[in-house]
Amino acid sequence: MTKTLAVIGGTGHEGPGLALRWARSGQYQVLIGSRQAEKAERVAAELNARLGADLVHGTVNPQAAAAADLVVLTVPYSAHIPTLESIRPELAGKVLVDVTVPLQPPKLSHVKIPAGGSAAMEAQALLGGSVRVVAAFQNVGAAHLLEPDHPIEVDVLVCGDDKEAKAEAIALAEAAGMRGLDAGPLQNAVVVEGLTAVLIGINLRYQVKGAGIKITGLA
Repeated sequence: MTKTLAVIGGTGHEGPGLALRWARSGQYQVLIGSRQAEKAERVAAELNARLGADLVHGTVNPQAAAAADLVVLTVPYSAHIPTLESIRPELAGKVLVDVTVPLQPPKLSHVKIPAGGSAAMEAQALLGGSVRVVAAFQNVGAAHLLEPDHPIEVDVLVCGDDKEAKAEAIALAEAAGMRGLDAGPLQNAVVVEGLTAVLIGINLRYQVKGAGIKITGLA
């Protein structure tokens, strides 16, 4: 059975590329969520033009979250809590894959550890036990996501306290053409989120795009 997937904040930097790849996989009905319906609809139309089919639909964040079986949050850290509060009633009983990284402009290459430990831990604390929060996709650069035939040669580190929820995120990674790995409990998201700032610094210093994490020694 095809699941409905909502990408909340899906009009930003990373969301559209992930949505494109998930829609292209044929494994998910994909909804783009935004604060403005017109913006969501525009991005969905742009993705459909790339896909050559009407596979992605846009709407406001609460409607997207309400209609979804699985929700992915891809917003800047400054919008993290406000966005969660706006869709909190629609998340009960669902898995939330949180892609948010607590970056602090303008020093994006400096690791910032938020008061709650990590963005994902703050999401879990806000939403309570009825929502299974998983941290994933923080270390995936957006540079080539909108090029569906371009390989994304990184591993997706998945942190969470629920095995089934982590399996959902690992399946998302595979559907997007990447390898998902169980990186332990949600508290480990402190490290995984922090690696994003390290990768941004590497991109800047070595003038590359899409530096990522690859775990060696696995079959």
